[in-house]
Amino acid sequence: MSYPPPSGQDPYAAQPDPYAPPPAANPYAQPPAYGSPVVPGSPVAPPGSPVAPPTPPYGEAYKSATPPAGQQPYAQPYAQQPYYPAARPQNSMALVALILSLVGLLTWITAPIGAILGHSAMKQIRQSGEDGEGLAKAAIIVGWIITGLGVVGCLCAFVLPMLGILGAVGSSSSY
Repeated sequence: MSYPPPSGQDPYAAQPDPYAPPPAANPYAQPPAYGSPVVPGSPVAPPGSPVAPPTPPYGEAYKSATPPAGQQPYAQPYAQQPYYPAARPQNSMALVALILSLVGLLTWITAPIGAILGHSAMKQIRQSGEDGEGLAKAAIIVGWIITGLGVVGCLCAFVLPMLGILGAVGSSSSY
């Protein structure tokens, strides 16, 4: 059974959609000061107001809520703060290995020590999950290259002249 419309109202007039979202509030509007009267129907209307305030979008309740009298404003929730993972610790042996490998440019003897320490640092990094894999690899590469260049330099400086002397002595004959 349907009831007739009240007199003076058009039954086909546009009715407001009860499921439509509430009109968006002005994001640039200044919030009311603490203790100031609130207009009914505003987003921060008290529970006893005749018009219920529209429900704010998720997460907006923290921004527009005013704290009770005598309390400090609430902090932002943890979900809205950026998350930065903790940095992994640096493997100190990898740094020492790289330093010794580079010092091997000046004093050849520290280059193989730096390369060997680089291998040890790589093993520690795999077991503990620390940072410094790039430093250890650089120490290994630089250390062995400098060691190889040092060995070739020693061969050129000491062995080749000795071979030249021995060749000259062996080839010298008196006629």
